[in-house]
Amino acid sequence: MTRVNMFSIILASVLVASVLGCGKPPIEPVNSRVVNGEEANPHSWPWQVSLQYQSGASWYHTCGGSIIATNWVMTAAHCISSGRNYRVFVGKHDLSVEEAGSKAISAQKIIVHEKWDDMFVALGNDVALIKLSEPVVLSDSIQLGCIPPAGSILPNNYSCYVSGWGRLWTGGPLPDKLQQALMPIVDHATCSRSDWWGSTVKESMVCSGGDGIVAACNGDSGGPLNCKNSSDIWEVHGIASFVSGYGCDTEKKPTVFTRVSAFNDWIDTVMLNN
Repeated sequence: MTRVNMFSIILASVLVASVLGCGKPPIEPVNSRVVNGEEANPHSWPWQVSLQYQSGASWYHTCGGSIIATNWVMTAAHCISSGRNYRVFVGKHDLSVEEAGSKAISAQKIIVHEKWDDMFVALGNDVALIKLSEPVVLSDSIQLGCIPPAGSILPNNYSCYVSGWGRLWTGGPLPDKLQQALMPIVDHATCSRSDWWGSTVKESMVCSGGDGIVAACNGDSGGPLNCKNSSDIWEVHGIASFVSGYGCDTEKKPTVFTRVSAFNDWIDTVMLNN
């Protein structure tokens, strides 16, 4: 395929997004405060996906992700293991039942950030893109997530929501139904203090939570940090990356996300070249 044709396909996806929009779920998330979170309104985060891997004849949820174009999903690099077969389940709320409009789509290609080092998560670059084997069909339960403008930095205590099928508490069970939790932003100046995350947190990351009550947990990795902008549009500002080794809900150890707005150029380049 020529570069011109690839660009035309991407441009077509952008035009579709501009017509259908992004970040405006037909079903609004409930206003509340997925550790100590709550069940989300079904399909109120319609860009949320369940990334699943195959073991034998069965598939298992491992991470979250966000639909950012009709044939692209964004997730965390640490969610990807070489040699595993992955699929993306779109339009899901309850993983334990069949749901109308949901669909499992195989991964055609997975691109992990070239500077990701799985031995040193604190170095950052915990981002990967999954090219789907077929485009999603947008509907009330399947929508595109918006990428924030490059370089966007949210202020301290800005309200954002984490969503996912991660453990309900440290070492706890995985829920069948999508959970959400209000997790305000912790600015870099605070999160990088010695009694918080210190130098572990880089400027290409964003912290959220840290009250010792509400947090993301295992299984939420790769999923979105959803933040509404001044135009009432939800944007995916973070990709869930890591939590404290002492537990998901450790005080002054907020959930750390890859800051999406630090990777706009990388995202655009990968989509253009693949």
